[in-house]
Amino acid sequence: MNDYEQRVEARRLRLSTRALTLRRQAEAVNAAAREMAEVIPFGQPILVGHHNEKRDRRFRGRIAAKFEKSAALYRTADQLEERAKRVGRGGISSDDPDAIVKLEAKLARLVASQETMKSANRLVRKNDRVGLAALGYAEAQIVQLFTPDFMGRIGFPDFALSNNNARIRDIRERIKRLQSLEAAPVTEPIVGEGWTITEDLDDNRVLIPFDERTDKAQYARLRSHGFVWSPSRGAFVRKRSPGAIYAARQAVQAPH
Repeated sequence: MNDYEQRVEARRLRLSTRALTLRRQAEAVNAAAREMAEVIPFGQPILVGHHNEKRDRRFRGRIAAKFEKSAALYRTADQLEERAKRVGRGGISSDDPDAIVKLEAKLARLVASQETMKSANRLVRKNDRVGLAALGYAEAQIVQLFTPDFMGRIGFPDFALSNNNARIRDIRERIKRLQSLEAAPVTEPIVGEGWTITEDLDDNRVLIPFDERTDKAQYARLRSHGFVWSPSRGAFVRKRSPGAIYAARQAVQAPH
């Protein structure tokens, strides 16, 4: 597991742990609300006009507030658990130091799939079921290939081939961009009045730490140029890219 994968796993663990903590808090608040509610005889309404009416209303209000708080905690815990499940499932991240290797492996699979589909279509046109079996297709798959779709087409439809080919082109372009970025020299730190622009190759980020808290106008400029505040880094950051240093200079209004 490389550093990036470790960070992804750590983030998943943090979200899961936070969800578990909130779920336990929700259970405790819910239990407290139920315990309070047990004091009130089942089905007893508010005794309007009774000398304890106001106190009874306040007590019931506290019970309702606890149930609402418990429900809110449960909802937040559910959301965190969903986020934890999605961590690392967004495809191959450019932050991953093994991104190029993983993309090349994915590209090889897609290219092989494209060639297999093209070969299968040629065999379907020849009605060569033996050849399809030799390609590795099971009998049920062969039957499906010979089953006409709603347009009467057999084999793999053109859109399947074109969609796969588009993915191949996209991944090739992405590999080129990452290779270009990887080969680009790291910019020396640029120091200004109260700020510094640096590149972190390992983290795949451009960072702008400030000596003092930024004002609203500066914060807005940073956001408009794609920078976000990272508490863990103590700096405004954005992903490295060919235009990231230029954007950083623009954000801090540094001369070029």
